[in-house]
Amino acid sequence: MRETAIVQVDAFTSEPFRGNPAAVCVLDEPRDEAWMRDVAREMNVSETAFLTPAARGFGLRWFTPAIEVSLCGHATLASAHVLWETGRLAGGESAYFQTASGELAAQRTDHGIELNFPAYRVVNVPVPAVVRPVFGVEPVNVAEVAKSNMETNYVVEFASEDVVRALKPDLSAIRGPGSPGLIATARGDATDYVCRYFVPVAGIDEDPVTGSINCALAVYWAERLGKSAMTVYQASARGGRMRVELAGDRVLLTGHAVTTLRGTLYG
Repeated sequence: MRETAIVQVDAFTSEPFRGNPAAVCVLDEPRDEAWMRDVAREMNVSETAFLTPAARGFGLRWFTPAIEVSLCGHATLASAHVLWETGRLAGGESAYFQTASGELAAQRTDHGIELNFPAYRVVNVPVPAVVRPVFGVEPVNVAEVAKSNMETNYVVEFASEDVVRALKPDLSAIRGPGSPGLIATARGDATDYVCRYFVPVAGIDEDPVTGSINCALAVYWAERLGKSAMTVYQASARGGRMRVELAGDRVLLTGHAVTTLRGTLYG
């Protein structure tokens, strides 16, 4: 029976049991996709990351309990954390990842782990028919995430942080195949903006803290706030914080991570 080390990391937090948990497997060689899907279902956290050696850095794939995704922030941050913590990378080395969304990079800074991700365009659209029945609250604005590798997502802006925190969405309308993810957001009270992310089609009713949605939110809020560097709070039950900076066609996402579990997979 094969044995594979696995590490669970809480990302975008400095405290255990906050932020977003990700499982990370660092593999000596690729494993078949069916095995990776089985492991992701077994771990049953929002993302499980699989790292394999590559010509430059590591190949990286991400699976929810239901699907493979093309971009994931918190599991990339967790993967970089594991590479440094286990000594696979020296502390001053940058991490490079070959992914379905191109090469991604991570480095340690004074503020935490900084991820270099693509920026996504957002285009204002009329309120889609699905939004009102899900939220039951009239949005200030809706924008579609355009020209990205992400599954269909809408940015739904509300009047205040209090409204976003109080949302109790009826997710039945966005459970079927091809349904969009909904990113609820508002100007923040203590941070520049707040957000929540609902994506049942990926097997996750509400993602605790989501780096990838800020590839769009950084673009959306930079235009409205007139600034490129911003602070973010994702107001899920677990909660998480990050810094974002829009840098041309890239978004820099910075946060912390903490290891909560180490184990061995058999199979």
